Amino acid sequence: MRVLLVEDDDRLASSVVNQLRQAGLAVDVVGSGADALRESAISPYDAIVLDLELPDADGVDICRRLRERGTPVRIIMATARDGVADRITGLDTGADDYLVKPYSVRELTARLRALLRRPEAALPTVYRIADLELDTATRLARRGDRAIELTTKEFMVLEHMMRNAGRVLTREQISEHAWDANYDPFSNVIDVYVARLRRKVDQPGEHQLIETIRGAGYRLAAPERSGSR
Repeated sequence: MRVLLVEDDDRLASSVVNQLRQAGLAVDVVGSGADALRESAISPYDAIVLDLELPDADGVDICRRLRERGTPVRIIMATARDGVADRITGLDTGADDYLVKPYSVRELTARLRALLRRPEAALPTVYRIADLELDTATRLARRGDRAIELTTKEFMVLEHMMRNAGRVLTREQISEHAWDANYDPFSNVIDVYVARLRRKVDQPGEHQLIETIRGAGYRLAAPERSGSR
């Protein structure tokens, strides 16, 4: 999951970013409404955590402008304003959830994951491709009866590949969902992580699910019997 944090308090932003990354999320951070509008137009974020009290704009207005241009991203408003009227205004403007400061980053993480499990997001909790299973709630992976231990980044790459089973994913597409803006497009880090995943997912004697498409990227094979719930 890739998240944009819009927060002008540098100390708070640093703390939240570090904890979200430890929880396995790719996070970018900006400190103004203008930057939020620009970055959300450039990158395919899964969710935006939007502070309402920004130096150059009201977060409610930023939310409204995002919705007016048709941005489907999930939006959580975060603010010290805890009045009922404030919450109603935020939700009516187009926010999906409302979190009052100070908040627990663990709660924020749970709310982000819950938003992406809503029916309109069409994201299942468990993905299955052949005998490979990935549970995004428990963050556990299995291949048949074999448990697969994944690092945080390996989990993010595999989750994105399983969400797009059968499609060829370029290195850029993988990086957009598993890395933040600090990703170096000239590095071979994507190849390294896919190679690690292949060693863990496709062991000797098993059907090879992760394919390299020369000159294009990678694909998780979608055998005839596959599905998710």
